[in-house]
Amino acid sequence: MTPSTLPPLPGVPAASRAALQEILDRTDPAILGVVLSGSAARGMATERSDVDVYVVRTEEAGTGLETSRSPAVDEIPTTLAEIEAPGALGTDDWWYRWSFAHAHVLRDDTGGRLTEAVRRHAELAGEEQRAVLVDRLDGYVNFAFRALKAERDGRPLELRLDAAESVTWWLDTVYALRGRVRPYNKYLPWALREHPLGVPEWSADVLLPLLERILDGDPGALRTAYAPVERECLAWDRAHGGTDLADTLAGWGDQLDLLR
Repeated sequence: MTPSTLPPLPGVPAASRAALQEILDRTDPAILGVVLSGSAARGMATERSDVDVYVVRTEEAGTGLETSRSPAVDEIPTTLAEIEAPGALGTDDWWYRWSFAHAHVLRDDTGGRLTEAVRRHAELAGEEQRAVLVDRLDGYVNFAFRALKAERDGRPLELRLDAAESVTWWLDTVYALRGRVRPYNKYLPWALREHPLGVPEWSADVLLPLLERILDGDPGALRTAYAPVERECLAWDRAHGGTDLADTLAGWGDQLDLLR
């Protein structure tokens, strides 16, 4: 075991810090590492925040254990094998992946395997990135198109409902284009500001106000959101030597004119 010291954790109360330090100091050889997630890991903790810490154990010691909750810390047992196998799109484990994005690996007794596995959870590459993009892009276009069709046909409620439904697919697509898993809604403003996507239209100062307009059912906002997605999809195809995303868009034919 490598002795570990807690980093600065703004907003984390003293009792929680003490509980985390106690976990770090354990000499149990079955413990392979400790990963801090949630608000505490991202500098957003308040007095009402849960402090979520994953205690990574060997396969033999970690199987069958349940989360231990206390006012100071929620101790979540897991195994190295589980963390080294990020959930695929369409599985229940997919929705847990962003919990490891920008998490603090407080202790790693695996020679770096744990740290690398945690990093991998938040990233998309290769065939996984391609599969996520094709799936989420098609769903995004579907809901954005439906919203604008409702606006054209004079159905304002349906416009707002489909516009709101398009948002999850839109953000999934935007983040997947940059090789990342979409943040949980709670962390979206933080993630955009602290970890920019590198596209002007997707900066926090541009994307967040646009998001609010989409949720209000603004047809112009839906079209504004679509333009850089199409551009970046075609650029992604060129960079990766394929036509998967162009083919997905082409499948919509002249219906895309409603989004442009």
